[in-house]
Amino acid sequence: MHDIKYIRENPDDFDAALAKRGAAAAASNLLALDEQSRALKTQLQEGQARRNEASKAIGKAKGQGDEETAQALMAEVAELKSKLPELEVQESAVSGRLQNVLAALPNLPGEDVPPGDNEDDNVEVDRWGEPRKFDFAPKEHSDIGLALGLDFETAAAMSGSRFAFLRGQMARLQRAIGQFMLDQQTMENGFQECAPPVLVRDQAMFGTGQLPKFSEDSFQTTNGHWLIPTAEVSLTNSVHGQILDEAQLPIRLTALTPCFRSEAGSAGKDTKGLIRQHQFEKVEMVAIVHPDNSDAEHLRMTEAAESILKLLELPYRKMLLCTGDMGATARKTYDLEVWLPGQDTYREISSISTCGEYQARRMNARFRPEGEEKGTRFVHTLNGSGLAVGRTLVAVLENYQQADGSVTIPSALLSYMGGIDTLEPG
Repeated sequence: MHDIKYIRENPDDFDAALAKRGAAAAASNLLALDEQSRALKTQLQEGQARRNEASKAIGKAKGQGDEETAQALMAEVAELKSKLPELEVQESAVSGRLQNVLAALPNLPGEDVPPGDNEDDNVEVDRWGEPRKFDFAPKEHSDIGLALGLDFETAAAMSGSRFAFLRGQMARLQRAIGQFMLDQQTMENGFQECAPPVLVRDQAMFGTGQLPKFSEDSFQTTNGHWLIPTAEVSLTNSVHGQILDEAQLPIRLTALTPCFRSEAGSAGKDTKGLIRQHQFEKVEMVAIVHPDNSDAEHLRMTEAAESILKLLELPYRKMLLCTGDMGATARKTYDLEVWLPGQDTYREISSISTCGEYQARRMNARFRPEGEEKGTRFVHTLNGSGLAVGRTLVAVLENYQQADGSVTIPSALLSYMGGIDTLEPG
């Protein structure tokens, strides 16, 4: 959500920032609605004040025996009582339209975000690790995994496409990856472990920006709940409507949860394998911080995600997303892309974003600066994957595959595997 006061004072800058994201100018429409809303509010307040004033004057006029004045005042009050509800309806409608337009607009990009239309315009910031040189042609994970317990046919029979059924050693490896990453984020990187709901109401989805514009990307139950597309929704909304003390910041939360996405706009993309599933697991990181510290926190969270890839010895590159490739709620985003030898390319495994006060305004999440009794400020929110479990499983299978179809277990995961050091076919 955007600050209408900022738009009043900086309409050209606001439109210029939207243009960087490929969005149409909106300031003129917003300011017209804002002016209309404020005018109606003024009329309403003046009418209410006059009604109260006239109501008091009726008794005074009657006490003085001035029946003519009393009757005139009573007629005026009656007229105001008939008009004010209509004004309230008009003001509410205009104010609602203003809020709906504001809610549909994307966040403004940070000044250091590169311009661009799509992923081709993203900028590589760093690269870690050397891709392994194979003495055989490396396979994709979907071809390796079939003999190791990765079963797509059974899943498709009961659930349709974009689901997987993991068996035995493969299921153990997925569990090991999730537990390893959660332990790292809590024990080494300072995040508090949470076990949040995976079913949430409209206000939670609105708070983090999934509603109203991106409803088709998520699944809704018949009773109106939403299955979370990411634990960002549950974790960030843990401060919904709160006024925090500055001393409580930063708040760093993490959770390993199932996530559910309809993949509405991905027809024909990554239909094979685990890359793009309707249901998957992810370790999510969320931070709620003082506005002055959000840039530093963004780097800290990115390093926390990178640490997982380094410990697993998976080569990756760090990308700064351009304006046209960022999510709607983000001010700035780093993507981590892991090397997949079977596909001979880097693929996204984590996105870490700073959202400024965009989500906080939608949630009305604020803090009281130290030493101030009345004033409050909006917190800044950040979120990121630390990491996506399924995509990490893909990266392990492809990078640690052997010529005989087996897959060795990365040393960082051995203590989680119950004595299994290699996934064997069959």
